[in-house]
Amino acid sequence: MTNGVIFDIKEFALHDGPGVRTTVFLKGCPLRCAWCHNPEGISPQPQTMRSLRGERIAGREFAPHELARILNRQAAALRACEGGVTFSGGEPLMQADFVAETVDLLDDLHVTLDTSGYASERDLRTVLARTDLVYFDLKLIDAAAHRRYTGVDNAPILRNLRILAGSGVPFVIRVPLVPGVTDTDENLAAIARTVRGLPGMQRVDLLPYNQAAGGKYAAAGMAWRPDYDETRPLNLNTAVFETLQVKVRVQ
Repeated sequence: MTNGVIFDIKEFALHDGPGVRTTVFLKGCPLRCAWCHNPEGISPQPQTMRSLRGERIAGREFAPHELARILNRQAAALRACEGGVTFSGGEPLMQADFVAETVDLLDDLHVTLDTSGYASERDLRTVLARTDLVYFDLKLIDAAAHRRYTGVDNAPILRNLRILAGSGVPFVIRVPLVPGVTDTDENLAAIARTVRGLPGMQRVDLLPYNQAAGGKYAAAGMAWRPDYDETRPLNLNTAVFETLQVKVRVQ
C-alpha cells in the first residue's frame, strides 16, 4: 500500500471534467511555473499556511482506502450528476501508485486525470490504465521558453502526449493563457500544429489568466515575482486553431 499527500478535496466542482465532480488535489509538482495558482501544491510535504485568519496545515497523508472511502460516500450522487472524480495537483503523476491504488477501490466512478504531462512513461501508463479522461496541459512549445518559465524541459511532456494519443484514452488539451508568455500567436500556432490530428483529442481549452494567482504566496512564505506584465490584455486568438480545423474554446 502506498500512502499519498493531499492538500485539498473540492466537492461539487464543475470545471474539472464532465458533470459534477469531486477534485482531489495531490501535493508535489516537478514544475515551477511562474504563474502557478497553487503554491501550496508545489512541495510534496505538508506545510504551514499563515494568514490573517490564522494558521493551517496544507497537506495531509491518506492511505488509498481512506481516500476511496471518502469518495465512495459520494459515488451515487456523482453518478446521478454524470460526474466523477478528478485527480489534480500539484502533479498527480508524482504520486502515481497512490492514485492507481485509490482508483482501484472506487465504486464505478468516472476518473479524470488533470496533469502537466511531466512524468515517467511508467507512471503515466500506470494511471492511464485506470483513467476515463485526461486533461493535459500544454504551456509552451519552444523548449528554451518552457525551461525559462517552468524550470523543466518539455521533451518528456511531448513524449507523453504522443503516448496518450496512442492509448485510446480521450483527452482535452488545456492551455493556460499567460499574457505575453503563452498567449502569443507563435506559441498558440505551435500548439495547434502539435496537437492537430492527434487520435483521441476532444478539443483545446484556452484558460484565461487569473490575476489573483499571487494571492497565496505570502501565506505559504513564498515570494511572488512574475517576470511578465500581468495587466497586459490577453491574446485570445482562436483563429490559429480554427485554420487547422482544431476544435477550440475559451473557458
